[in-house]
Formats: sequence, structure tokens, C-alpha cells
Amino acid sequence: MTSTARVMRYARAGGPEVLAMETVALPDPGPGEVQIRQQAVGLNYMDVYFRSGFYPAPTPAGVGTEAAGVVEKVGSGVTEFKPGDRVVYASGAPGSYADLRNMPADRVIAIPDGVPVDEAAALLMKGMTAEYLLTRCYPLKAGEFALFYAASGGVGLIAGQWGRHLGARMIGVASGAEKCARAKENGYEVVIDRSREDVLARVKEITGGAGVPVVYDSIGKATFDTSIKCLAPRGYFVSFGTTTGAPPPVEAGLLQKSGSLYFTRPTLATYCSARPDMLASAAKLFDLYRAGALKANIGKRYALADAAEAHRDLEAGRTVGASLLIP
Repeated sequence: MTSTARVMRYARAGGPEVLAMETVALPDPGPGEVQIRQQAVGLNYMDVYFRSGFYPAPTPAGVGTEAAGVVEKVGSGVTEFKPGDRVVYASGAPGSYADLRNMPADRVIAIPDGVPVDEAAALLMKGMTAEYLLTRCYPLKAGEFALFYAASGGVGLIAGQWGRHLGARMIGVASGAEKCARAKENGYEVVIDRSREDVLARVKEITGGAGVPVVYDSIGKATFDTSIKCLAPRGYFVSFGTTTGAPPPVEAGLLQKSGSLYFTRPTLATYCSARPDMLASAAKLFDLYRAGALKANIGKRYALADAAEAHRDLEAGRTVGASLLIP
């Protein structure tokens, strides 16, 4: 038996205009799958990477890796979920821009009581990213400084709150008074306005010339040199995004001469590839949310049909916090 699904896809890589809505026949979930009636879809910069061709993928292709909704059907062998369960996911093959979708049950997470479906969609990928960055990639300690770029973005706002919870002294970087104020409200001790301030000079001023032990940089090419210079000796450069393009190749000699630095390019796919790691990361996130230590910061909701507009806003830096697509 088949159902009808509305799916946002692209036939070729390119700008936001390549996104087009299609109506497709969706079969019943296969063995080990669940069929989800999606109520909220998370918008992430990774979606832009795929659509633009920065992350090459065979076309035609779907878009998006994060959504939340309610289970409608389960395939054979699925015992963890049943119809009516509220679920969320943030991994797997692109294709979350849809109102109905089949997903492998082992990549789906039950939404705990007390967490609204839309907030689960806004939180999961960004929150698990903050979790692995701040607690596993470079475990932040109480009293430590940390520099975090795009502090007013979806990941950045959660990272500020999480860092504050850990007792770290979070230094955010954002652009414009409004975005800086939002970051300050979400755990950052200091927010540097890159539109009018020298990031390196401010970091040195804030740290008494010492620099920071870790930089979490999602910007890439445009901020690479500054990030290197902001680090204290034996500091960690955590490059987890490339919104301005990939950073230059990193020579071992540069790390040596800049203070015996460490450089890593981590990804959520690695840190949450095993189901136990994914469930543990999500549990930490939702526990902090239900304890009141984290909030979702949903900035704007777009209709699924307006995904191209959402991508334009995301690429232009017009979004604040987490954005959602509503099927």
C-alpha cells in the first residue's frame, strides 16, 4: 500500500531556485523502518552545502536531515516504536524536507515527555552538535575561556547556554547589535561584534593577552587566520563548519610555530554514528532542556513550500536562532 508525500527536491546543484516541490508515492515502511508524519523540519547550513553542490551528491536528490513528527506506520521487526509515538531524527540520507517520510528506526529518537515536537526539531541536530563539541571533542572546564563563532546562530545559542551550564567563560562572535544581544542573553559572558570590532584584539584584551584554550569555528576560510592567532599555546582549533568556504590546508609547521596547537575537523556523523552514542547525546540535550538550562530559540517558521526563501535567508545571515520548515 502506498501513501502520497509532498517532498522538496532538486534536479541539479545550484542556488535556492533549484528547490522544487514534488508529489510522490511513498510505499509502506520496509523492514526496520518507520513512517513519520512530519510536523516540523529543522533548517541547517548543511542543507545549503548539499543543495549548492559543496557536498557532492547524486541528483535528483532530497534535502535536509532533521525533522520531528508522529509515527504513522512501522515496518516488520520494529519493536521500539509504534503508531502515535512522537519522534525526532537528525541523521541519515538527505530527504527530511517532506510531510511524510520513511526512516530507519535505528536513526530515530523518541521525544521525551515535556518536549514539544517543534522544539525537538529545532533542538536535536544543533543541540547534539553543541554536546559533542563542548563535552567530547574539547571538553570544556569550569572557568575556561572558549571562543565560539556564529554565536547567534542555532548551534551558537545552544552552545552559549551549554557552556554557561558547564561554568565556562563563553566569548561569542556575532554581527550587529541585535545578534550580539541575543547571544549575550544565551550564556555568553562577552560577545564581540565582528561588524565593528577587531576579534583578535578583543580576545587578547578579554584574556589579558593569554588567548583562549579553544576556538570553535564554523566559518572557515574567512576566520582561519584570526582563529589561529586567538589561541593560547597548546590550544585547540575546532573547525566544524565552512560557511565562507573551506579553510586553507593546515601545515604542521604552522601549528608548531603558533604554539604547538591542535587542529581538528570533527563532524556529528562521526560522534553520533553508533546508536548508543546518538541516544546518549540526545539524552544529555533533552535532560538539560527539561531542567530549564537550555531553550530552543526558534527564530522563524517557514512553510515547506517556501524552502528556497529560507535558504536565501540562511545564506544571507538573516536568520537568528533555529529556523523551521512547517509541512
